[in-house]
Amino acid sequence: MQKTFEEELKSFEKVIQRLSSLALFPKKLVVKGAENFVREGPNILVGNHVGSYKDVAVLFKIVPRPIFFTANRMIFSRDEFSFLVKKHLQRSLKSAGLLVHFFLAPFFTLFVRYVSSNIARVGYIPVDLYQGRAAAVRKCQEYLKVGRAIVALQGRGHFTDGDPNPYVPGFRAGAAVMAYNLYKEDGIDVPVTPLAIFGTHIPFGVPATIRVNVGRPMYISQHWVESDSHQTIENFRRALERTVNRLFIELLTGR
Repeated sequence: MQKTFEEELKSFEKVIQRLSSLALFPKKLVVKGAENFVREGPNILVGNHVGSYKDVAVLFKIVPRPIFFTANRMIFSRDEFSFLVKKHLQRSLKSAGLLVHFFLAPFFTLFVRYVSSNIARVGYIPVDLYQGRAAAVRKCQEYLKVGRAIVALQGRGHFTDGDPNPYVPGFRAGAAVMAYNLYKEDGIDVPVTPLAIFGTHIPFGVPATIRVNVGRPMYISQHWVESDSHQTIENFRRALERTVNRLFIELLTGR
């Protein structure tokens, strides 16, 4: 009998925890509001994202159930993954990025082979982020309909120059759209868990404390505007953004 995603994830749990611990070394992790996590049934976790892979590692460490992230399908192809790395290196290192890319090329095949054989085990939803967000939203909704928990972090995983609030950037509408569609089309009022993260922006290997503040689940039914889908989605998007900002301020002030 073929294993479910959750069974695959469970069998890979020790490896995930070791990799997550390595990604966060030597940082301390403190969590407030852990009792607010939704432990079963459909759930969307929404939070700020300025710590790149460290945010992912934090959530694998603290969420008490299997969770799923979206991952670009381009990482399944050696050539396309090579293109993504090349683009990133050029943006970060300018002309020197081409030289670094040349020396990394032999490792791409090994990396893609590992990712493609283990991607289901480590909780990623393969979506094509370059063919529009609608397809990614539909794929996530399929996971939610069968009672899974997905993560919709807000931000690019790093600080954005000129952003008035670099720690909690403006929220996209994706999570609100998913919640709206599930409630309107399937009668599922999916709980959306807001959370704020601080400390993951500090570089790898630097001692620090990463703090997470988990809020109570929020529901789109509480922000519903009859016969106005746009306003309903916008109301919920704003409410999620405000809540994560409030949770983040609580982390800074120690309340």
